[in-house]
Parts: sequence; structure tokens; C-alpha cells
Amino acid sequence: MKRILITGKNSYIGQNVIRWLGKSPNEYMVDTISVRDDLWKDVDFGHYDVILHLAGIAHVSTDPKMEELYYRVNRDLTIELAKKAKADGVSQFIFMSSIIVYGDASTVENPITRETIPKPTNFYGNSKLQAEEGIKGLEDDNFRIVIIRPPMIYGKDSKGNYAKLAKLARITPVFPDIDNQRSMLHIDNLCEFVRIIIDNIDRGTFFPQNKEYVKTSEMVKLIVEIHDKTIILTKVFNPIIKVLIGRSLLLDKIFGNLRYDFSISNQVQGYQVVDLRQSLIRTESSDAHE
Repeated sequence: MKRILITGKNSYIGQNVIRWLGKSPNEYMVDTISVRDDLWKDVDFGHYDVILHLAGIAHVSTDPKMEELYYRVNRDLTIELAKKAKADGVSQFIFMSSIIVYGDASTVENPITRETIPKPTNFYGNSKLQAEEGIKGLEDDNFRIVIIRPPMIYGKDSKGNYAKLAKLARITPVFPDIDNQRSMLHIDNLCEFVRIIIDNIDRGTFFPQNKEYVKTSEMVKLIVEIHDKTIILTKVFNPIIKVLIGRSLLLDKIFGNLRYDFSISNQVQGYQVVDLRQSLIRTESSDAHE
């Protein structure tokens, strides 16, 4: 049985990983821990095979007053936890980083490959990247480091950009038809990916994503169809939007390109358990989970 400790006990990813691994109670024992205060420093991590570190500040902020907090939580806390995990004899430390270490849709034009150099454009991305660099040096044959750089994560009850876009899709009669490509990752695909990584006792940096890129307008159309509604996709607004892309953070998030080359997402096989249509049905359905 694998013994797993998850930081970020109330996180969206954490709750879903618990749900996913809970399907096999004889194979996985999962505990959670809060790292909001220093009480975790007195916990013996040696009872666990794996630390899945999810705690952190997950949203992008440009408020300079927040910068110190980002580095303290996303970088310094990660390194402290990894050092303690190694000292206590944990065999695998999994850190949830982000595609944002490469920049955003306004700065990343081509598909990201292993040769693409990370160039974060904000202190969220930079704090994640510095955390990665800070824990890599701790790795040895007995302490394996896993860094996961997921693209946008979405699923049932997820917050953030997907939820806002899905809400807009359900109420707007028209939507711009822009040709764009984005990597996304449904929560079930991520949970299965994490399970496989744990089973294999893997090490290294990973780039999981869905089987297909997402074109925003096509995704909006699918969401609307799931709710038995209709929407008109139009190219009328395209000239204006194309001029503003790269100048508007909102339009960059909706219509920009930000994707991994598929070749770097295949080092782990079998984790893409749902395709885009299936994932949207699971996400938009009234049932909690399939």
C-alpha cells in the first residue's frame, strides 16, 4: 500500500486526488495536512512514501504588495517541505508547478518543447520556477523529485477562468470564432496521471495535457450543446480581437495560444482517460462525478 500525504488539504486538486485514489482503498492510504502555520514541522513525514505538495497561491496577481507572499509560500515553503521530507525518509516528493513558468499567451508563440526556456512574466510563475530550482538539488537515489507543469486544469466545480468562460457560454447568444490552440487538462486526467506517477515511483519534470488542443470557440459550442442550447459563432469581431491580443490580458486568456507540443506529454502513458467532449460532459453535468 502506498502512503501519501497531501499538502493543501482543501485544494481543488487535492480533494479530487483523494476521490480518485479512494476508488482503490486497499492500494492507497491518503492523509492531508495544513501548512498554513508551523505545526507541520512537528509531524513525522517518515510515515509516508509520497508527499504530494499542492499548497500554494494559485492565482496570478500583479499587486506588488503580494510579491513577498508569493515567494514565501510558493518557493520558500516548498523548499522547506522538500528538505524535511528528505530528512524524514520520504521516497518521492511531487510538486505541482504550472505551465505559467514559460510565460503567458502574449509571450509564448510556438508550442512548448523540452528545449523551450522558461521565461515567467509574473511573480507567480517566477516563484514556481524558483521553487523547482530549489528542490532539484535535493534529489538522490533515495529521494525522487517530480515536477508537474500542468496547463489550465478544469473539471466539475473548478474555479477560475474555465468557470467564468462556461458561465458566459451559457448566457451569450454569440461568441467570436477565433482560431487558437490551448493545452488544457481535465481533473480526472490529472488525477490518473498522479496515480501512475506514484505507482511508478517516477522522477523528473512532466507536462501532462489532454489528448487534443482546445479551440476556445469550439469548446464554448460544446458547452452550450451539453446544456441543450444554441450559440452563433461569428468572425465579425476577429479583426478587432486580433489587434488587441497581446495587449489585453483578458483576451489573451480567452483567445491566445498556449500549448505543449504533444511529444513532451507522452512520457507517461494511459492517463488521458477522458477526451474533450467527455470531460466537458463530466464538468457540466449535474451529477458530481461519473
